[in-house]
Amino acid sequence: MLKKKDVERVFNEVESPLVKVLTAMEFEGVNVDVNFLKEYSIELEKEADRAEKNVYKKAGVHFNLASPKQLGEVLFDKLQLDPAAKKTKTGQYQTGEDVLLKLAAKGHEIVDDILTYRQLSKLKSTYIDALPELINPKTGRVHTTYGQAIAVTGRLASNNPNLQNIPVRTERGREIRKAFIPRDKNHVLLSADYSQIELRIVAAISGDANMCQAFKEGKDIHTATAARVYNIAESDVTKEMRYKAKSVNFGIIYGQGAFGLADNLGISRSEAKEIIANYKREFPGIQQYMDDTIRFAKEKGYVETLLGRKRWLRDINSSNFTVRGFAERNAINSPIQGTAADMIKLAMQKVYRAIQEAGLKSKMILQVHDELIFDALKSEAAVLKPLIISSMQEALNLPNDVPVIAECGQGDNWLEAH
Repeated sequence: MLKKKDVERVFNEVESPLVKVLTAMEFEGVNVDVNFLKEYSIELEKEADRAEKNVYKKAGVHFNLASPKQLGEVLFDKLQLDPAAKKTKTGQYQTGEDVLLKLAAKGHEIVDDILTYRQLSKLKSTYIDALPELINPKTGRVHTTYGQAIAVTGRLASNNPNLQNIPVRTERGREIRKAFIPRDKNHVLLSADYSQIELRIVAAISGDANMCQAFKEGKDIHTATAARVYNIAESDVTKEMRYKAKSVNFGIIYGQGAFGLADNLGISRSEAKEIIANYKREFPGIQQYMDDTIRFAKEKGYVETLLGRKRWLRDINSSNFTVRGFAERNAINSPIQGTAADMIKLAMQKVYRAIQEAGLKSKMILQVHDELIFDALKSEAAVLKPLIISSMQEALNLPNDVPVIAECGQGDNWLEAH
């Protein structure tokens, strides 16, 4: 089947050699600061408690905040926050995060407290209280399990604990990274990650001249994008313009339209339409890539990464608009996310070999999306850093001479190193 489906290269070059690398990482495990987690758990419990009390105060009624049914009744029947509130099939109000975020954007303070309560409770139960339970009694370390054949895009999955979804967007979520520490005082954690790798891959695969040029000149891509979209000099780009451009840069590769962008940025649909139109005018190669990829997927039934990892899309020719739209977004995104996944897998093999060849005692211990974490002997850190960076940057050459950049930091915990 490998031969028939023409995926031998991915199997032989990317996946098979990675097995021993992942085995070594799983076996090594990572040191966890249990005392920090205990203290943090108490702190979060207090904060969650405070948020919960605020909700009851603002609602003027005591109810079970963990019950979506009761929450919906309070928000939409009692407080009338949204006359057009949607209900689920069972007749209760929808109170999912997307619904709450929209209400919060309209300035309803009670919703901020609900979101805070939910976020803190989830962090506490999913990570802070769960991590110490996962410490192996023999090694005193946490050993995650990596899955190579779980995510269709080719990204590694990790389980018990799942490290791929430790939240990084919120300050409270990022703090969890403080719990991951070196094995002893002679070691330090190194964290190396790719700089804007998915956008570099978009530029390289689409061959869009303007975007490729911006990367070759080492510009800040979001500032460069904003300057083009708003037709101004880069020095005149404001923080807000850069933020909007960043949203478009990432939104476009996930197939986001004007409606999604407007929602995301809290701007009018006409402004979002204009931003996207300007973007497509300035970066015509990206629209071309999107059109070509969808056409390719419709003909062949799959899309593929630079190394030939395929993603089959059985709904790409569906007559149902929504179902087809979902497949089209996957068609655009899979070659990008998949190529990034292939690249870091090749980088992991390269780093692993380089550490062995140099006879170093430092170990690669974790992989999370575009980032690799090492438990490094302090005396080896200076030698190890350039070795990691060159391995990552040379793992896979991108077309159209788009440069790949990796950066490496160090610290006494994962947050500090990143």
